[in-house]
Amino acid sequence: MEITEVRVFPVDEEKLKAFVSIVFDQCFVVTDVKIIQGPKGLFVSMPSKKRKNGTFRDIAHPLNSETRRRIEDKVLARYRETVGERGQGDQAGPDRNDPTDPGDFGDEGA
Repeated sequence: MEITEVRVFPVDEEKLKAFVSIVFDQCFVVTDVKIIQGPKGLFVSMPSKKRKNGTFRDIAHPLNSETRRRIEDKVLARYRETVGERGQGDQAGPDRNDPTDPGDFGDEGA
C-alpha cells in the first residue's frame, strides 16, 4: 500500500499546526489527521473520536511501527514543504477548504 497523496491544511494555533488528508493507492482517503507541536517537536495524530467517558480513541491508525513511521515521514515532509511555500510570498497559502472535507479525490457520486 502506497501513500499517493498528502493534502495539508495549515492552522494558525499554538499547538495544532495543520489538518491532513492522506490518500492510499489513489482509492482510499483518511481525513482529520492532525499535526501537533509537542514538547519534543512535531508529531502526527491519527483521527480520533471522543468517547462517553471523555477519553479519545483512534478511529484509524497504523497497525505496526514501520507503517506509522512511513506515514509520519511523508506527512511531516509535505507539511514542511507547504509551510515553506506559504512563507515565500504566497500570502493566500495552500487551498483553505474545510480540512474535514475529503475534497475532490475522485469519489464522484459517493
